Amino acid sequence: MKEQAATVSPPSGRQGVAWRVLVQALETLESRTVLDCGGGSGSFAVPLAAFGAKLTVVDISADALAILTRRAAEAGVADRVTPVQGDVEALADAVGEQLFDLVLAHGILGSVDDVAATFAAIAATVRPGGLLSLLVTNPAAGVLSRALAGDLPAALAELRAIDAGLTEPGPEAVRALCAGHGLLIEQVHGVGIFSELVPGRALDTPGARDALAELESSSATRSPFAEIAGRVHLLARRSSLS
Repeated sequence: MKEQAATVSPPSGRQGVAWRVLVQALETLESRTVLDCGGGSGSFAVPLAAFGAKLTVVDISADALAILTRRAAEAGVADRVTPVQGDVEALADAVGEQLFDLVLAHGILGSVDDVAATFAAIAATVRPGGLLSLLVTNPAAGVLSRALAGDLPAALAELRAIDAGLTEPGPEAVRALCAGHGLLIEQVHGVGIFSELVPGRALDTPGARDALAELESSSATRSPFAEIAGRVHLLARRSSLS
């Protein structure tokens, strides 16, 4: 794989879990064309381009795309990053009938009005044998964090919202959407398992940040820790026979 440019810093912290999965995923792909839905200023797009991928980034914000363009130029990968201003809810208008080896939908499903239609449009851009990377909020983590903070009424309200289907689509909803569109989930990682629970002052002690990073990395796929993560990263593959 192409060496990473020295000027590019890959995503770290909570995003580091998803980043490591994506780097490994690129190794399984041939042409490495990537669509980043709502990729904004390029926190994933620019490092992926530095690893040799060819990116199309669709975002509704012209300001975010301007930052993306500048960052790509500074990193020397402007020729591998194509910014497209458009609404992910009308993805076909932005990318037409193009198919991609890897499609990123990180945090998008929680910000659209029609989740089912948006997911269908995103899934339709994944080529046969290609991958879809999803990062979604975990509603269960919201209940837990509010309870641990001592706000029990808010925790109860959050739980009732889950039961009523009023929260953002979580991991189970995304699993069902993937199954309905011929996408088989290959990997699931918890993201932000402990970060949301550890008080900020605890990170000021020597070695605390390194210990937290190790905790996150070591627990990302371990039950029951992964199930209480603030967010969940899912990697799904479309059958090569599709």
